[in-house]
Amino acid sequence: MRNDRLSRELDIILMLAGTDDYTVGELCREAKVSRRTLYYYIECLRECGFDIYKSSGCYHIDRRSPFLSKLLGLLQFTEDEAVTLKRLVDMAGTANPTLNGVRRKLERFYDFSILSDVELRRKSAHIVSVLYEAIKQKRVAKLCGYSSPHSKTQSDRYVEPFRLMNGNNDVRCYEIATGECKTFRISRMADAEMLELLWSCEQQHRDIYTDCFMFSSEEQREVKLRLGRLAYNVFTEEHPDATDGIVADGDRWLLTLKVCSYKGVGRFVLGLYGDIEVVGDDGFRSYISQTIAEMAAKSGAQT
Repeated sequence: MRNDRLSRELDIILMLAGTDDYTVGELCREAKVSRRTLYYYIECLRECGFDIYKSSGCYHIDRRSPFLSKLLGLLQFTEDEAVTLKRLVDMAGTANPTLNGVRRKLERFYDFSILSDVELRRKSAHIVSVLYEAIKQKRVAKLCGYSSPHSKTQSDRYVEPFRLMNGNNDVRCYEIATGECKTFRISRMADAEMLELLWSCEQQHRDIYTDCFMFSSEEQREVKLRLGRLAYNVFTEEHPDATDGIVADGDRWLLTLKVCSYKGVGRFVLGLYGDIEVVGDDGFRSYISQTIAEMAAKSGAQT
């Protein structure tokens, strides 16, 4: 009985500390506990020093909680270690697939344009701290002097920040002036201030996802592919972090993948079309058929 309870508590910690969003109902279903028991576990975790917060109807453990900070400190690289390792990997070139995988992981979790600049690193830490408090207290924040590469302007943005992302390099916000959810880069802010105003548009907060092909969207679609050996080898070498959805299927492999756009996975399929069977979904089948037809028409027009 005691081991069962500990196992459930650890499962809840893993779910709350992960990147997926879980509502109360989903947590109860996954942990196989009642709502009353779940709330009891959450309170126990808070008493043990875990900082648990709720955002957009989902619960999370702040990774700055004392226990997680100590654990991550043992498992993660320090910023200086990350910079040194990145330099060594870059010196080795791009011929080794394993080192290329290490490079991609480092670049995903660390912003080296910030880490290589000590003063910029201090400024970034201050801004992240302000935004973290604004998220925790559900307050409006002012992004001071935000530099936009699209409009080529620098201006203050008033936002409701609700998610720090990508190793605290980005923050997901609801921008009050435009009424849209946007992702802002920490490195493009001159400063950040937390205001006294509380959130008023929480129901309009929308998270964003990024798939393994680096396309982003507020929605995800599930694609299923049957891969031959060549396609399997190419995918696992180029996307080692996205192999959880692969299962053996006779002499082939079935890949189930969540994507934000058909374009990235479509490029992969069309490049190895003879070694890949599109199993689903119907929308992706239509996309591939239409793309092939357009390519054939363009090719015919050029000949």
